Amino acid sequence: MPHPASPYLAEGPRVGIRHFTYEDGAEFTARVRESRELHRPWLFPPDTAAAYTAYAGRLIEDRTKAGFLVCAKEDDGALAGYININNIVQGAFRSGALGYGAFAHAAGRGLMREGLDLVVGHAFGMMGLHRLEINVQPGNTASVNLARACGFRLEGFSPDMLFIDGAWRDHERWAITTEMRSRRRPR
Repeated sequence: MPHPASPYLAEGPRVGIRHFTYEDGAEFTARVRESRELHRPWLFPPDTAAAYTAYAGRLIEDRTKAGFLVCAKEDDGALAGYININNIVQGAFRSGALGYGAFAHAAGRGLMREGLDLVVGHAFGMMGLHRLEINVQPGNTASVNLARACGFRLEGFSPDMLFIDGAWRDHERWAITTEMRSRRRPR
């Protein structure tokens, strides 16, 4: 009997990752509204249909961006979070900058760790990237812990790097390369 095709680009034991679609807007924005307390003051993802359409459109249509939804397999593919690769540069650099957010119902369950590991594997495999960077506000402990758990190394500190919530915010720079990932021990 043939197996049905997986809806995921990559999957682990508990999550799968797939690209954003316009049809995900209702679930995505509902999850964002449920997660305001978790996201603030770090993230401000789109919480209306119009804002989602514009946001998803950039991830779908701009070749310098790639957006991935982390879907919980045990919850019939419900959205657990999202991971975006921005500022994708090819050529000799082959790099991108990651941004991500968990949704409140999935926070603290290890789903984003599994999802980020899948996105990194996809980026270094199918996408042909060599380096990924995460810029994190130092006080965002959950985000720092996620970067560390997925094998990213702290490379530096950038004062007043990004304008978020009305002010220029300091960020730590975390990165991983294909070589670093290949040296990681299996869990």
